[in-house]
Amino acid sequence: MSDATEDAMTRTARELLKTIAAELAPDPRANPLVPLIASGEADREVLATLALEQMRVIPADRRAFLQLALRSSAEPEADAYFTALAEGEAIAQRRLPAFAAACGADEARASAYTPLPGCQAYPAYVAWLALNAAPADAVLAVTANFSAWGGYCATIAGALRTHYGFTDGACAFFDFFAEPAPDLDRAAENAVQAALDTGRLDETRARSYGRLLQSYEALFWRTLQRPA
Repeated sequence: MSDATEDAMTRTARELLKTIAAELAPDPRANPLVPLIASGEADREVLATLALEQMRVIPADRRAFLQLALRSSAEPEADAYFTALAEGEAIAQRRLPAFAAACGADEARASAYTPLPGCQAYPAYVAWLALNAAPADAVLAVTANFSAWGGYCATIAGALRTHYGFTDGACAFFDFFAEPAPDLDRAAENAVQAALDTGRLDETRARSYGRLLQSYEALFWRTLQRPA
């Protein structure tokens, strides 16, 4: 048995998730907008655009996660993880209208809004993963990406209250993603561990998927700061 094979057998999912999350942690300079929101310097119109874009992102991601769950019928741990993600997106979707209303993004404006390509590249790629990626590889890539997203949401939630006077209800969308999710973390670990144990995980592909997700995440925020 080779050393590489022995390493794969002894490594735990928790260690691997931690390692890849660190590898894929975004450069602080990759997101120019969240620091502006944090300091209260971002224009409220930018916040409205953020709400309008999320109105497209959240339902798209929910459907993508449901598709990944469907494709995970032979991998119950991955099925459970993606089902939990889809349920979380449904909760977030119910909380989003209060944020949108606080930004002045009402239903009429949402109906007339044309999404920005740079913002919608992220959910488009998540949809690509739902159709093309092995579920185990997608688990690893998506989980690594979420660590950065949760931090952004925590920062935004605090800034909306401090600098923009938003109510708790208007901040609930970001609060949801900022909250620790130990059950979801365990579901991710279970899915990755099962993939490791059965040899279903392709770490090279998972890393490449994760890097692209992080790139599209950064593009989302850069586009919001300087919309075309």
